[in-house]
Amino acid sequence: MLQFETLNELTLKVTCTGNDVMFAKAGAFIAGDNAGAKNYKFEKMLLGPQNNVGQALLGHVMRRVTGENLPLMKVNLYGDSVTYYANYGQHVVVYHLGMGETVSVESENILAFSQDCDYSVRFIGVGVLSQKGLATSTLTARGPNAYVAVLSDGNPIVLSNIYSRNTISVDPDAVICWVGNGPCDPRVTADVSWKTFIGQASGESYQFEWNGGQAVTVIIQPSERQGGIRLSMD
Repeated sequence: MLQFETLNELTLKVTCTGNDVMFAKAGAFIAGDNAGAKNYKFEKMLLGPQNNVGQALLGHVMRRVTGENLPLMKVNLYGDSVTYYANYGQHVVVYHLGMGETVSVESENILAFSQDCDYSVRFIGVGVLSQKGLATSTLTARGPNAYVAVLSDGNPIVLSNIYSRNTISVDPDAVICWVGNGPCDPRVTADVSWKTFIGQASGESYQFEWNGGQAVTVIIQPSERQGGIRLSMD
């Protein structure tokens, strides 16, 4: 059994009891601690973390086509241990998914996840306006030990309308992930007018938006990726 937790904001600490398997960003391991000889091993993932070769090959092709590249390694844990993972000093956020709960996340923001998560690549139909194309990576809990660790450039901000039922609007280039029962895909709202095409764009021409009828938790980072459409004429 695994337990994910954040250590000093910048490190993922994984405590393993017994034998287990997890998946992590390739090269993210920084340290480990266990009694006796080292009882964990890293294995390169040639295709993907899906349960069979056919699904893994299809996922590999979809990631190549959509740009959702995911360089992963499989971590085999053979007994009690504590291992640590990080990525260039980025902040780490850990989420424990409830049964059937889904996190939709940019592939570059995935640090690690447990084997109780089903991984897939899913088309969301609005990617032409976002940095990563037409798809997003999704992780869905299929067991009680479904943990996901994601990366953030700076201390993340968490917005949720589960209780308030408020409308949430965010910049797609700042989104790390969103969590809900099911995909809970946002709609895109665009603020484009004649001013946009004469160089008077606000710089915030489009947003991802979830209305009050979509119970969702959104995690964003205090920085923007270099991407999206820049609609203007100089």
